[in-house]
Amino acid sequence: MLFLRTHRFLIAGTVLVLGAPTAWLLAGDPKSDDLSLVAPVKRGEFTVTVTTAGELRAREFVQITGPANAQQAGAYQMKIASIVPEGTVVKAGDVVAELDRSTIATKLADVTLALEKAQAQYEQAMLDSTLNLSTAREDIRTKELALEEKRLAKEQAVYEAPTVQRQAAIDLEKAERALAQARTDYHTKTEQARAKLREVGAERQRQKNLLKVVQEVMAGFTIRSPAPGMVTYVREWNGRKRTTGSQVSSWDPTVATLPNLALMESVTYINEIDVRKIAAGQPVVVTLDADPSKRLTGVVTSVANVGEQRPNADSKVFEVKVQVEQSDSTLRPGMTTGNAIETFRAPDALFVPLETLGNEAGVPFVYRQAGGRVVRQQVVAGVMNDDAVIILAGLAEGDFVLLAPPVGGDELELVRPPETVIDAQDDSAKR
Repeated sequence: MLFLRTHRFLIAGTVLVLGAPTAWLLAGDPKSDDLSLVAPVKRGEFTVTVTTAGELRAREFVQITGPANAQQAGAYQMKIASIVPEGTVVKAGDVVAELDRSTIATKLADVTLALEKAQAQYEQAMLDSTLNLSTAREDIRTKELALEEKRLAKEQAVYEAPTVQRQAAIDLEKAERALAQARTDYHTKTEQARAKLREVGAERQRQKNLLKVVQEVMAGFTIRSPAPGMVTYVREWNGRKRTTGSQVSSWDPTVATLPNLALMESVTYINEIDVRKIAAGQPVVVTLDADPSKRLTGVVTSVANVGEQRPNADSKVFEVKVQVEQSDSTLRPGMTTGNAIETFRAPDALFVPLETLGNEAGVPFVYRQAGGRVVRQQVVAGVMNDDAVIILAGLAEGDFVLLAPPVGGDELELVRPPETVIDAQDDSAKR
């Protein structure tokens, strides 16, 4: 038993002695290493992209709206009773939607009744004016005859006593004054009648105009297409499409749109972490979920300055619009798009896989194979994307770096590039 144990220890020792040079040789030859454990430092084109989903929308469109003067008719909220299916191709004048008329029908009945009342008041005012003025004219005629009688009486009193003559003169003066007053009263009553007729006439005309507006609005509850095109539903503030049963307000009467399919854009929302990388003018590759093989080019046209809280979103997002540069007959509003926004491009850069980069106390480093050993190499890191990071200093093309830290890697001495190289590369990175 002692011999067997001794023999077993001798065999294990021989394997360890023979295996050590073999492992050292493998470590010294990067080509013979397991390719899943090391990666070469590559040189070439390096890009950084932000990928996000979006939705196609026409940049230009014709609005299909309800009656524009609905507010004047007192119709502030109108419900869509029916609407053609989204995507329906219509001609100018075709019926697109019908609005519920129950509310406006009640308003029409009220205005009609008010107009009838105003018409009755106008007619009553005319009758009263005719009667009053007729009575006033008759009074004037009576006073004219009385004046004539008093004039004759005065003429006859010439041969009477002075007191009789004086009384006749007084009676004549009274008759003249009464006639003058009657004529003044007639003028006043005429102006009063005209003012009353203007008042009731204005109310009657107001009710007539209101009735005309209500009738026009009611006729506008049958919504027709102003131009030929394909009907597209509009979205409300909560993101839902406006369809049958939705409410249309007098200040936002749009029911649907007719998009210009030759001018499309993708509207997407970028989280607040990535939006700082996005700027107008950046190129975009647009793909369609409906046809993944199709790739279109685009460009960022606008980035919102203020974030918003979207439904089903945990954080604030910023609206970004991407103009699709090609015109394609298969593009339809509402299609889901994938937008790869290129935020950075370097035509010639050194880069390594992102997982090879370590950091200790703010100092980036990698584990580099150097001959038959591994060294912990300080580097100057630049821009990174989802897979790789640019190396500005510390490595050269063709070097090999470890994808995972080796055993005892933390104890290795950190190899630093020359300070002048680090400072120059840091200044370059900042610029």
